Amino acid sequence: MGSVNRRRFFQRAGLAGAAGGAALVGGKKLVSAESEHQRAGKVIVAQGARAAHGSAHGGQGAVGTVDHERNGFHPLEVLTDFDYGEVSKDVAGRTVRDYEFVVANKEIEIAPGVFFPAWTYNGRVPGPSIRAIEGDRIRVRLVNTTEHKHTIHFHGIHPANMDGIPGVGEVGPGETFVYDFIAEPFGTHLYHCHSHPLAQHIQRGLYGAFIIDPKKGRPPANEMVLVMNAFDTNFDGANEVYAANTVAFAYVNDPIPIRKGELQRMHVINVTEFDPLNSIHLHANFFNVFRTGTSLEPSEFTDILSFVQAERHMVEFTYQEEGLFMFHAHQTEFVDLGWMSFFEVS
Repeated sequence: MGSVNRRRFFQRAGLAGAAGGAALVGGKKLVSAESEHQRAGKVIVAQGARAAHGSAHGGQGAVGTVDHERNGFHPLEVLTDFDYGEVSKDVAGRTVRDYEFVVANKEIEIAPGVFFPAWTYNGRVPGPSIRAIEGDRIRVRLVNTTEHKHTIHFHGIHPANMDGIPGVGEVGPGETFVYDFIAEPFGTHLYHCHSHPLAQHIQRGLYGAFIIDPKKGRPPANEMVLVMNAFDTNFDGANEVYAANTVAFAYVNDPIPIRKGELQRMHVINVTEFDPLNSIHLHANFFNVFRTGTSLEPSEFTDILSFVQAERHMVEFTYQEEGLFMFHAHQTEFVDLGWMSFFEVS
């Protein structure tokens, strides 16, 4: 890909010496944007063999570790922490799920030593994984603590006045708005900020999963949310770090534990800005594809699936053998820059 050249930041004057202890990433150096809290210099990150897991993972991974406690969220927790809201009944007897989303600026560590000035829903990227049953009433109170206008646009079916676009449900600094609609159709959906400029509001981190379960339910499974995202750390309109659930190589450092013979159900969502396609590929296995999660029957059986931005699908698979099994994007550049993961089957 031609975009490889745009990442050779060490060729740009002054960047190589901006931070000490720089390390190579497959022949490249990655430079983060200036921190909102630390203007003294730029941070250079490296990909290479990790001391603990390097040999087992074929040299894929990051040098050092991310401080998940400082971030306030852990990629392993993001996989499964579905938010069902505060549940009540309205006068019609319909189930109501209430949520509060606070938009706040927050610096997050997206790779060891690389800090990104994110815009967040409830202090994390991706935002909370909202979950409901089709027909439930959803009420989301949006509180804006930042200096920019923001919205929440939910993919799904809802009234025009709940669409979360400029002029309709857009919240100015210090303001609030309540989105109120019925959850439909069932499927794997997402939400994101739709304020202008749209690319900026998405790539800064204002997005998350919106899962609507069918009334009849689905077979029991271990369920996970995997949001494929990326970060333009120097704000030049091209990504420097790629990830699944925000932190580069998160599931190389901490492989996802799953059980042999257990059905796995993964809601995969692509919110990558600046790249036309992202993808997921499972090693040594195939998966059933439920496109947009809106069907009870699979439409495809494969080991690789491509996504445009905002495309999302539900996939199901089972591993019959124990061991470490790789999965990742099938764009090599994305793999080299962070979108590499493992399942640990036991």
